[in-house]
Amino acid sequence: MPSLSDPLVTGKFELKNRIVMPPMANDMATPDGAVTDNHIEHYSERARGGPGLVIVEHSYIMPSGRMTEKQLGIHADRLVPGLTRLAGAIREAGARCAIQLTHAGANTDESICDCTPAGPSELPLPGRDQKPRALKREEIPEIIAAYESAAGRAVDAGFDTIEIHGAHGFLLNEFVSPLLNNRTDDYGGSAENRMRLPLEVIAAVLGKVGADYPLLYRFGAGDFIEGGLDIDEARKIARALAGAGIDILDISGGLCGSRPKMFAGVQGFFVPLAQSIKSAVDIPVIAVGGIKDPRYANSVIIDGKADLVAVGRQMLKNPAWARDALMEINSSGAQQQ
Repeated sequence: MPSLSDPLVTGKFELKNRIVMPPMANDMATPDGAVTDNHIEHYSERARGGPGLVIVEHSYIMPSGRMTEKQLGIHADRLVPGLTRLAGAIREAGARCAIQLTHAGANTDESICDCTPAGPSELPLPGRDQKPRALKREEIPEIIAAYESAAGRAVDAGFDTIEIHGAHGFLLNEFVSPLLNNRTDDYGGSAENRMRLPLEVIAAVLGKVGADYPLLYRFGAGDFIEGGLDIDEARKIARALAGAGIDILDISGGLCGSRPKMFAGVQGFFVPLAQSIKSAVDIPVIAVGGIKDPRYANSVIIDGKADLVAVGRQMLKNPAWARDALMEINSSGAQQQ
């Protein structure tokens, strides 16, 4: 079995090891969503720290999908020069680079997006009082087109790959979850209908970037809320995502968010989700969830629970976490031999 230090080779690209820096919002952008020097310094330092892949934080594809005032944007051509500089800095520091494309859906506020937040239905996100408006059927093609245009900008900027955000209560997750989607048209009801928007987004993005360009999808494979998405349905959806052309599935939480309180202090809390999804698909899977210890991270790979491990908060604390982890597990392996 491979270990954390082994490369991952797919039909479309190669990663030097199995460590991923996941997308983590930093709110470092200008009010227009442009890259700043802080972004360059932040990502360069962590790319030098040794991960195989760095995924740049969620970047909004259109103003109505913006979540915070200083969120990174990829919604306009004028942002491409800054994004080009960022992608180049990450690659120069030694890592492959991805950028995450997102629409916040109902997971924003009118004061931020300058609009009434919209979701699949007039149902508020868990923990929010504000009810969104339900997206009209005729608005959906505009959103798909925005993903397509954003993907083109990512390619123009030189990113090695793109990750589509379908987790943590963002728009695509909202459509997939039976808890928030009570539409009666062809975008609601059955799992086939609820996954229609993500599949149409994937098709549009691949149509823009080409079939040879690698594509990741961050999949909220469990809402962990009564009435929400469960693992049986998630496995079915995962197979559909893989069949639509996704090359790597990045498995995280759904409406529960990225750090559910119920899992406080638990290392690898989404690893069981990743393991279950991995058994259902024939593409690589990323595991995440409060991973701290290098030996634990290595065991996730060696035991076949996932193909890659994403380590976020530890890389914020220690930009060289990946390099230190590889030294520790390689030293341990040599001692055992």
